[in-house]
Order: sequence, then C-alpha cells, then structure tokens
Amino acid sequence: MDGTILVADDDRTIRTVLTQALTRAGCKVHATSSMMTLMRWVEEGKGDLVISDVIMPDGNGLDALPQISKLRPGLPVIVISAQNTIMTAIQAAEAEAFDYLPKPFDLPDLMKRSARALDRKRMAPKPSLAPREAVDDLPLVGRTPAMQALYRLVARVMNADLPVLISGESGTGKSLIARAVHDFSDRRSQPFVTAQAADLAGVDGIASLLSRAKGGSLVLDEVADFDDDAQARLVRMLDVMGEHAPRIMATSQTDLAARMEAGKFRKDLYYRLGGVTLSVPPLRERVEDIPLLTEHFLGRGERDLGIQRRLSPDAMAFVRAFPWPGNVRQLENLLKRLLVTAPEAEISKAEVLAALGSSAPMQTARSGGVEGEKLSASVARHLQRYFDLHGGQLPPAGVYDRILREIEVPLIEIALDATGGNQAKCADLLGINRNTLRKKITDLDIQVTRRRKLM
Repeated sequence: MDGTILVADDDRTIRTVLTQALTRAGCKVHATSSMMTLMRWVEEGKGDLVISDVIMPDGNGLDALPQISKLRPGLPVIVISAQNTIMTAIQAAEAEAFDYLPKPFDLPDLMKRSARALDRKRMAPKPSLAPREAVDDLPLVGRTPAMQALYRLVARVMNADLPVLISGESGTGKSLIARAVHDFSDRRSQPFVTAQAADLAGVDGIASLLSRAKGGSLVLDEVADFDDDAQARLVRMLDVMGEHAPRIMATSQTDLAARMEAGKFRKDLYYRLGGVTLSVPPLRERVEDIPLLTEHFLGRGERDLGIQRRLSPDAMAFVRAFPWPGNVRQLENLLKRLLVTAPEAEISKAEVLAALGSSAPMQTARSGGVEGEKLSASVARHLQRYFDLHGGQLPPAGVYDRILREIEVPLIEIALDATGGNQAKCADLLGINRNTLRKKITDLDIQVTRRRKLM
C-alpha cells in the first residue's frame, strides 16, 4: 500500500495509532486535529486519501465532504465517527464518502478499506439530495458489527428500485428500519403506508392501498401472517403495478423461507418480496449496544420530561445479562417506567427487577453448566439464582407456571427438531397424546417445520 493519506481527528491517540500503522504499511501520512488544516491540504492538492472524524473542534467531517468533492472530485474519504447511529452512516453515504467506520474501529479492517480506497477511483459524484431534518428519535443506535453492517446496507439500498424484506424478532425495530429506508430515500416527500392483511380485503382494498401510498412506500406488516387469499391478492397487485407505483417493503418475525418450504407461504410471493433482505439482530446478540440504547432512552426522558436518571453499576450489569425476549421495545418500555417510578437519580437493580415484574423469565438465571451435572441439580441451581436475583424479596406471583413453561417450551422444540417436525413421532417420543401436543404447540406459540430427519 502506498500513497499519501491525510488523517484528521482531535484524538491524539487515534492520530498516533493511524500514523504509525499507515507509515508501516508504506504510506506517507499528514495528521492534524484541525478541519481547517485538513481543508487547506486538500485545496493544495495534497493526499490520495482522507480519513476524517466527524466532530472536530473547528468543523464537521460530514459537512466538509461536499467541499472536498468539489475541490478534489477523485479524492476518496473514509469517515470515522463515535456517533454510532444510522443517521451517520446514511449521511456519509449520501455525501459520497468512500466508506464509513464507527469508533472504536478495528485497525486491520480500516487498513484494508484504506488499501481499497487507494486502489480504486471513487465513482463520479451524484447530485446532492435535498437537506432533511435529523431523525434523532429513532433508537437505531449501535456500534456492533451486525448493526453497522445493517446501517451500511440501508444506506446502499434506500434509493434502489427493489422491494425490501425486513426480518427480525418482535421488538427488534423492523418498522423503524422500514421508516428509515423511506425517510432517507428520494421518496420521503411521498406517503408512508403500513398495511395488514385486512387492508387487502374487498373489491377496492388493493386499489385503495395503492391510491393512498401513491409513489411513496407501502409496508406489508408481518407478511408471514397473511392468509392464502391475501397472498394471492398481493401477487396480483405486484404484477400489475405501474411505473409510478409505491416501493414495496415487508416485515416478518418468522423465517419466510422456512414457511415457504413448509408450504405455508407462496413461492411466487416470496421471490417478489425478497429483492433485498435486511436482517435486524435480536438484542441478546448485540449486548454491547445495550449501554448505548439505555443512554439514548434515558436521554430522551431527560429531554422530554426533565427527569434525570441513570442505572447503577449493578443494574447495568443485570440489564446487560438479561435475555430481552421483547428486544429493544421491551428495553425502551422498561426504561420509560423506571423514569417515572424510580425515586432516586440512580436506578438500582432491585428497581429494575420490580419494573420487569412477571416478565422477568427464568432466562435471567442462565449461567454456565457443570460437566456431568444432573438435570435436577442444574434446574435447582438456576432456580436458586433466580430467587437470589430478587435481592431477598419474593419473585412476582405465578412462579410455578412460569418455571414449567420455561422448561416445557425447549423440551417440545428440541423433540420436534429431533423428529423432523413429525408431530406423531414427537408425541410418542414425549409420551403424550397427539392432541395434547397439538394444543401445547398452539398455546405456547411453537413454530413447527417439517423436514426429513437423517438419523
């Protein structure tokens, strides 16, 4: 790797690390903590690549991108930022940054991206989009690799003329992603319409939807729940939409591909909806983002309600360890309650437990297993930890049913998986009546996928 790289960051440590790494890689480096100095170097024709922070003492790296592009159209810019929100990624993409990386960044990854930037000329600048208001209320915050990959994909597809399928568990923020794709696209001045299966019913259902959505965005909410008739209507609608039709997006908390293979979802509809798939990770797979989300929600409470709250270290540790079956929505609702109910500025772990109430499942007691441990001993250990987590107070009433449910659900799911989804074999394996199994599958909302089991 060779070339001259201009580094702009007000953090001396970052400037030093980048200067040393890029110099060792064979590059010449000019580093500064001033945006004014960076722009003077660019104007003087120095540099083959710019690596710039966003927030600088005398300027903003994102705001400087159009000027850099105007002065040096072929000069690639890599934006690095501690503002790990979807807005930053999208603004960087719109301003024609070569790439965007969140802080803290992975140094080898940045080196690879720098090498690609030096080897490849940037595409010709596109016309700048109209300015828009920042959307600060979207809890699309995260520095984990999964979320940053999602942000970059949203930035790439927001103006692509393709349908978008947004998958993820309940409460992960699928509707927020759909809204972001619309609000940051060139369709943002057009309507944003969300539709359920009932909206397709009737002679004028589809025509009414298309009339409302116009050239904006039409989101099919939880499309996996649409019945056969609604799916057929959707296929016909997608086949006859004209040139000025709305962009189609769909959300689903279930695996549409698995439902299609099981014969519960039309193949022709699946392939019409799956132009681009955006997968939103569950909160338990992005634990490092929980403090950021917590700060975001508590900060919103301070702004809207004038109430200052923070989590104690024990409370934050508990929140990070909690499995969050309701994902980001559950975390947001919990913090909203605590903003109002917590009597002190610092929220304790006991107050978090009390606010969770009966929604605090047995998963909070998860810990590493002991090799050779009997099931009864493992259950006893988890139960004891569950009671201990309540700090000397009794857990919410209904412990018996909650415990049985926590054990029953994985037992049935694993048995179904072992029998390839064959309910008759599964009932025999469990030693229960087939009708009893069917009722439990329905009552416990267990997904069944039939497949051939090689065993």
